Amino acid sequence: MSRHPQLNANGELQHLLTTEGLSATILQQILDTAESFVGVTERDVKKIPLLRGKSVFNLFFEPSTRTRTTFEIAAKRLSADVINLNMAVSSQTKGETLLDTVNNLAAMHADIFVVRHNLSGAAHLIARHVRPEIHVINAGDGWHAHPTQALLDMFTIRRYKQDFHALRVAIVGDVLHSRVARSQIHALTTLGVPEIRVIAPKTLLPAKIERLGVHVYHDMSQGLKDVDVLMMLRLQHERMQSAHLPSSEEYFKYYGLTPHKLALAKADAIVLHPGPMNRGVEIDSDVADGPQSVILPQVNFGIAVRMAVMSILAGAQS
Repeated sequence: MSRHPQLNANGELQHLLTTEGLSATILQQILDTAESFVGVTERDVKKIPLLRGKSVFNLFFEPSTRTRTTFEIAAKRLSADVINLNMAVSSQTKGETLLDTVNNLAAMHADIFVVRHNLSGAAHLIARHVRPEIHVINAGDGWHAHPTQALLDMFTIRRYKQDFHALRVAIVGDVLHSRVARSQIHALTTLGVPEIRVIAPKTLLPAKIERLGVHVYHDMSQGLKDVDVLMMLRLQHERMQSAHLPSSEEYFKYYGLTPHKLALAKADAIVLHPGPMNRGVEIDSDVADGPQSVILPQVNFGIAVRMAVMSILAGAQS
C-alpha cells in the first residue's frame, strides 16, 4: 500500500497539499499550534527563532495579495529567509519546465516551497519530485485545493464557536470553481461538523457534489435557516469558461448576503469570506463590515496558521 503523499514514514506531515485525507489529529495539531502563535503578533518584538537559517521560497504563478503576503509575514516571524519569486518574469516564460525551475531553486538550498499555480496538481507534482528534506505547501492549485485557507477558516470557526460537533455550516456561492470550498468541505467533515450545506445556483455547483456528504440548496431563504456559520465564496470570473451567470446584479439579488438574508441564520451566526470580496455582488457592505463579520480576524489568524504549518513541516514544533 502506497504511503499518503503528504506524510512521511512516521505518519508525520511532510507536505501540505490538501485537507483531503488528513486525519482530525493532524488538523487539530495545526490548529493547536496556531493558537500558540496568535500572541506573537501582539508582542513588541514579533519574531521567534524557530526557522532561523531556513529558506522559504514563495513561487506564485498566479496573482495573490493576502495569501502571498501572509506567508511572507509568517515565515519572517519565524526568522526564516524568504525569497519571493515573480514567476511571471521567470525562466518559465522562456520555456523552462516547472520541474526544471524547481530543480534550480532546490539547488539553492531551499527548505520550503510555497506554491500557487493555475494548474490543479502542480504542488503534488513538485512534492513527488523534491528531495525528502524539502517541504511543499500548496497555496492554491487550479480548482483543486487551498488547504491553508481552509485551515485558517477552521481556526476562525473554532475561535468563535469552540465545538465543531454542534454546528450547521453553509458554504455560499461559486462552489464549482472554488478550490477553497473543496478544502473547506473536507476539513469540516474531518473535524466532525454534522451538517454542511452548499447554497448556489445549479450552474455554479459541481456535478454530484452530494457525494461529499453535503446538503444542496438553491434557495438562500431555505439554506440559511438556523445556520451557525456562513462561509461566503468569491465569484471566480477568471475561471468561468462560459456564461454561468446572467449578471452580477441578478446574482446579488438571489445569492448576495444582505442583512435581510443574514437574519435567517442564527442570531449569533458568524460570516467568513476568503477574499478578495466583491461588495454588492457576493456580500453587502453592511454585512461585511457588520458585527457578525469575522473577515478581518480571518486574515490575522491566517498568519498564525501559516506559521504553524511551516514550523510543523520543518520539525521545529515538537
